[in-house]
Amino acid sequence: MHLKNLTLRGFKSFASATTLALEPGITCVVGPNGSGKSNVVDALAWVMGEQGARALRGGQMADVIFAGTSGRAALGRAQVDLTIDNTDGLLDIEYSEVTISRTLFRGGGSEYSINGSPVRLLDVQELLSDTGMGRQMHVIVGQGQLDAILSSTPEERRGFIEEAAGVLKHRRRKERALKKLSDMDANLVRVLDLTNEIHRQLGPLARQARVARRASLIQARVRDAKARLLADDLASALSKLSVLEASDESAAERRASLEEQIAAARAELARLEGAERASSPALDQASADWQSLTTITERLRGTLMAATQKVSLRATPELPPGGEDPDVLDERARVAGAEDAALAAQVEEARSALTSATRAREAAEDADESASRELARVNRVIADHREKVARLTGDATTAASRLEAARAEAERAWGAYRAAQERAEVAAAAVPATGRLSVSADEAVVSSSGKAQSDSAFDKAADGPETGGGAARAHAEASARRDAARARVDELLGVEREARADRARWEARRDALSQLLTPEDGTAELLGRPGVLGQVAPQLRVAPGYEDAVASALAPFADAVVVDSLARGLHELDVARAAGRSLRLVVAGADNALAQGAGRANNTAASTPQEGASALGEGEDLPELPEGAVWLSGVVTCEGGAAPLTSLLDGVVVCSAHEAPSVLGVPGVRAVVTPGGDVLRAWSVEGGHQASSVLSVRADYEEASTQTEAAQARMAEVSEQLSEANAHLDRRIREANDALKALREEDAQRAKEAQELARAQSAAQAANAEAERAHDVARRADEQVEWAKEQDVAAKARLEGADSVGPPESLEDAQARADAASRAAREAREAENEARLSLRTLEEQSRRSAARARSLRQGAAAQREERARYARREAARQTELATASDVESAARIALEAAERALSRAASERDRLSERRSQVSQEVSDARRALDRLGAELSEATASAHQGQIAAEQTRLRVEDLQRRALEELSLEPEQLLAEFGPQTPVPMLPLDPDDVEKVAGAEPSAYVRAEQERALAKAQKDLEKLGRVNPLALEEHEALASRHKFLVDQVQDLKQSKADLLRIVTDVDRLVEEAFASAFAATRQQFEHVFGVLFPGGAGDLVLTDPEDMLATGIEIEARPAGKKVKRLSLLSGGERSLAAIAFLVAIFKARPSPFYVMDEVEAALDDVNLTRLLAIFKELQETSQLIVITHQKRTMEIADALYGVTMRDGVTTVVSQRLAD
Repeated sequence: MHLKNLTLRGFKSFASATTLALEPGITCVVGPNGSGKSNVVDALAWVMGEQGARALRGGQMADVIFAGTSGRAALGRAQVDLTIDNTDGLLDIEYSEVTISRTLFRGGGSEYSINGSPVRLLDVQELLSDTGMGRQMHVIVGQGQLDAILSSTPEERRGFIEEAAGVLKHRRRKERALKKLSDMDANLVRVLDLTNEIHRQLGPLARQARVARRASLIQARVRDAKARLLADDLASALSKLSVLEASDESAAERRASLEEQIAAARAELARLEGAERASSPALDQASADWQSLTTITERLRGTLMAATQKVSLRATPELPPGGEDPDVLDERARVAGAEDAALAAQVEEARSALTSATRAREAAEDADESASRELARVNRVIADHREKVARLTGDATTAASRLEAARAEAERAWGAYRAAQERAEVAAAAVPATGRLSVSADEAVVSSSGKAQSDSAFDKAADGPETGGGAARAHAEASARRDAARARVDELLGVEREARADRARWEARRDALSQLLTPEDGTAELLGRPGVLGQVAPQLRVAPGYEDAVASALAPFADAVVVDSLARGLHELDVARAAGRSLRLVVAGADNALAQGAGRANNTAASTPQEGASALGEGEDLPELPEGAVWLSGVVTCEGGAAPLTSLLDGVVVCSAHEAPSVLGVPGVRAVVTPGGDVLRAWSVEGGHQASSVLSVRADYEEASTQTEAAQARMAEVSEQLSEANAHLDRRIREANDALKALREEDAQRAKEAQELARAQSAAQAANAEAERAHDVARRADEQVEWAKEQDVAAKARLEGADSVGPPESLEDAQARADAASRAAREAREAENEARLSLRTLEEQSRRSAARARSLRQGAAAQREERARYARREAARQTELATASDVESAARIALEAAERALSRAASERDRLSERRSQVSQEVSDARRALDRLGAELSEATASAHQGQIAAEQTRLRVEDLQRRALEELSLEPEQLLAEFGPQTPVPMLPLDPDDVEKVAGAEPSAYVRAEQERALAKAQKDLEKLGRVNPLALEEHEALASRHKFLVDQVQDLKQSKADLLRIVTDVDRLVEEAFASAFAATRQQFEHVFGVLFPGGAGDLVLTDPEDMLATGIEIEARPAGKKVKRLSLLSGGERSLAAIAFLVAIFKARPSPFYVMDEVEAALDDVNLTRLLAIFKELQETSQLIVITHQKRTMEIADALYGVTMRDGVTTVVSQRLAD
């Protein structure tokens, strides 16, 4: 499995779609800094599920979207597609190619997909986890990844191995199981709480159920009594209803007889009403004719009146229209048009004149503005001159005032000085009288600290009698002795601190050197065996400064072990070979054998004539050496079993490198060793930088031990001296306190006299000080007067100089030029205004003339139109007048005929109306007879209705009882009467659950209404005594009991599920432990191999911090480069620490290979030698994994199979590829 393609769209600096075709092997991505190489690494991490914005070198996740440049707009989303070749089926998915896509929108939305199908982030992470490409992304070794490994804790280093081994998947499974277990515990607690609560509720609910059961029995008794009483009421109502229905039949027969009589009366009334209706049409027709004729007559009268009025109106003709003749108006319009043309020509002439006047005005204004600027400049010059004169005048006035004030101040100061001198003389005269008191100066000035504070006056007073001065001197001497003792204590304390610091420093150095001298590997175990006499180094005594030279001469035997016999040595050699270790031993007493062996070891050409042949024997005299050269055998003393090593030092000289050639020519000299440890022979040179030799470390260790002991002795000595000094200080403090007490007693006796003297002397000193201050003030006042005089003279001189020089230019000339220019500009403006006014006047006249011409033409047209309209109106008037005259004549004739017909119609209407009145009287009589019969029928009907009402009420009573039977008792009426009617016997019903069995066999009794009423009242009272009854208590109790049983079963299920989850956690722990143990063992083995490649001759190992707890143990890295004894990473150099971190990662890569690895400039800090070793590791990784390397190193590029060059222009990254095989 390997990466095939990586496509970036809008990701960081990749604004355009960019595809990198990746192949198995090593692919290098190169380019200048800041071109976007690391963005490729970020894209890989991002598409595989990285969620940390900081890991992608951003502040927020939206920073991965292309932000735009000055020439290119920002994009709205970023998308990265990663295509993986899954031919080997390493990914748990049924595709030979898997494309993982991730899209981020600027609005915050994010999408994942696998082969185009939307998925979750968890799906992507779990798909990649089994291949080592998990959430921690250890396959991407970024620029800060090495430092993260170096600074990581042992537990964090464990995480790298777990992710490579696919353990994190199991850990997440365990975490989910533990989370479920935690949730299950919470659920179990809630279910237990709920079960207990339900169990607590069952008791009260059971009591409510018993009450509800008794209430149901009482309610059954109530229902039985109610049913029997209701059946009795229903039977009575049905009997009453049958009686009322029989009386209703006789009332119906009476109503039938009256209805027959009413029918006959109605027939007679109908006949009379028919006769009345038969006379009505003729009367109605006569009335209608009369009404029609009346209407026609009124209409004809109105038509005649309107025609008469219209004839009167149209008889008078309309006056003809006035106004001028249209032809005259046309002539006047022509004349006005000619005037307008003439005025237009005058307007053009006036416009030209205005243009000329405007140019003249602009020129005059420019000249006026120039003259104004010149006048302003002259005014400024004159104003500056006046201001300067005024300022100098003010300065002269100020200087004169300052001089007068200084003279006044000087006079006042000298007066104050004379007064102060007089006061000082008076105070000085008072001092001798007070000074005659027998007061010592020491008594007045010695303080509690024993230090004298005196001035000249007190010193003069001390010349008197010395009575009482001994206490002060005794106190001063005691204080001095006390201070000296305290200083001695402080000095010894400082010495003790220095000695303690020296001891600590030398002890630390001794302990550190002791660790370096502690034998490693199998040497420590070897030293404890019998026949082993110890190491060589402790048995050599070397002069200071020659340790490195002796170690180089002894070569590998400097840190060898001494054994008592050759047989012992051979035995230990076999043991070391079996353990895979090397071993160097010295056999005590085997001088010749060791010498020969050493000669073969140190001289690769022992048969060379320059060596060996002239070597001196042990007892021979040594030749003289040049100055500065020393025989090495003279600076070494071999003790105990190390004595055979002396033969290795024969013929070896110690000198500087530049003296070596001359020393090698001395007979008997086999080799020269420099103080730094370089070995020089005539045919070879060995040396260079190397670690301190064991002999040098041994010498430093012995020196540190000696200095530690010396510091310890010095501390003991200083501690003893410090105890004595503290005791001496205590004595001196007591003496000083006694002296101070005596001094205070003497001070109390002479305090008053000392105060008198102090006051007198203070007054004299104050007076003298005041006089001195007054003299200084007066002297300074004289100096101020002299300075004020100088300032006054200088100010007057400046003022006279300014007055002598007038203004440089004449204001009158400039003003005249400005006035002339202003007049010319004003005249030009007036001329321009007159030209503009003339133009406007002519334009206005032209507009009026044109308007008058237009108005005259419009008036002529209007007159012609008005005359035409008048002719049309006059013709219409004549036509209307003729029509109105014809209508008036016809209307007058028709009106006369209508009035005659109206008179005949009125006579016919009156005759028919009288006949109609007779028939109406007969109809009224017939109606009165019918009304009497109707009243009798109504009375009979009302009586029948009352019976019907009673029957209906009874029927409603029956229906109400039947409804109550259905609603209250759920019984049909027939069933109610059959089961609970008065004819049925009454059974015995229990009122208490305990009485059910007692009344089971009792005989029923006959129905008695009063007994049933009493039974109902008693049952209702018993029901009231029960109080509020929960009617659902029985059902609730049954449901709650069922729920309680269900919850008890659920508790058992939860406990079983918890046990199952605990088994899952145990299984996961076992899987994690097995997987980690296997991965750690493989990684440890690979680390030893990789470390050996990166550090030839060195040793590296991975160690568990807690081997007993494989689930939580951390991992420590032990790294010991060749020639060093340290194993801690923190003690290595920067390059060595980086290589150690790389070795750790590569060991993980080789132990649990992933399909690909990304190296982001991991070799940037390595030199050529270490880079060569790292590239060899890359070659090994290439065999199992695909490598993508971000680099600047040319040698790294040389091993690549393909190169991608990354460049940036205008903030956008572009990529160029090259396959090196091509």
